[in-house]
Amino acid sequence: MWLRIYALLIKEFLNLLKDKKSRFVLIVPPMVQLFVFGYAATYDLNQVPMAIYNEDAGEASRELIARFNGAPAFKEALRITRHAQIAEALDSKQVLLVLHLGQHFSRDLLTGRQPAPVQILLDGRDSNTAQIALGYAQSVLSDFNIDWARQHQKPLPPAELKIRAWFNPNLESRWFIVPGIVGLLTLVVTMIVTALSVAREREQGTFDQLLVTPFTPAEILIGKAVPGLIIGVVEASFIVFMAVFWFRIPLLGSLAALYLGIVLYVFSVIGIGLMISSLSVTQQQGLLGGFLAIVPGVILSGYATPIANMPEFVQTLTLINPLRYFLVIIRGVFLEGLSSADLIDQYWPLALIGLACLSCAGWLFRKRLY
Repeated sequence: MWLRIYALLIKEFLNLLKDKKSRFVLIVPPMVQLFVFGYAATYDLNQVPMAIYNEDAGEASRELIARFNGAPAFKEALRITRHAQIAEALDSKQVLLVLHLGQHFSRDLLTGRQPAPVQILLDGRDSNTAQIALGYAQSVLSDFNIDWARQHQKPLPPAELKIRAWFNPNLESRWFIVPGIVGLLTLVVTMIVTALSVAREREQGTFDQLLVTPFTPAEILIGKAVPGLIIGVVEASFIVFMAVFWFRIPLLGSLAALYLGIVLYVFSVIGIGLMISSLSVTQQQGLLGGFLAIVPGVILSGYATPIANMPEFVQTLTLINPLRYFLVIIRGVFLEGLSSADLIDQYWPLALIGLACLSCAGWLFRKRLY
């Protein structure tokens, strides 16, 4: 039995490696997507183009402007000299933010009149970006208020806000996005490889040759599943390596907990892929079926939007999505340092999904063979 399975494994790997298109799919797209997602997909604002409209010639206004120019998140792109230029700068998207200081800003601060108004005008067409930029501006203003009060012996604010972010001290969105890419790219590659495996055999006419061989449906299933498992684990390992050593994402948890999750996740994806492949007659059908599973899998995983924000019936649908559980595992191990014992609730659904899908695929194989 094991010799027959070994021979089937060799045949599967040869089919994959001899085909130029298969080699291309395994190597090039994951590399490109890793760097595209790793660098382009970010919620951070590193350079906020801003315009400054300063009607005050006092010391306080100059100091506040210097603080904005010295902040790494802001870049002065325009100096406004009249009120009409504000709308033009925002409408044309030259700037994301306009800082407006009135004529009496310094006088109000020195005489103790509170508050000394500071106007910030934002381009709200991208509300998420605008909120992030506003948060940066509020941080600069808060620091300015505290330092000004100390320097001029003014009463400090009654409460001073101090922020500490757990698991991601600098709130870098890359720490959240890159671990998720491990699950996303592993899903794409493993799904495509397994969804095309049986469909390729049928299209080439070699699947019918299995009908006259001594292979049992279980042996065929193992022979089709193991190459996908090996490729998926290797793919995930490479992305984890890049996440740690290239993108500098901290890996706080144990490798044992991580790889147990990777194996179970790839196992469940293989089950779905083989079920799709067993229903497909051509490679085109297998490819379309694979992407039909990938797109909802990504959307319903919580990768981009929180599952808690989805309607209840949609949240129920996410329970059959392997990527949902793996994202909890990968982010938990990377950022929270979770152990295997902490992730039991995520492991067993993956195992259950994999067993159910592989059983269904095995039944479809058996129906084809007999």
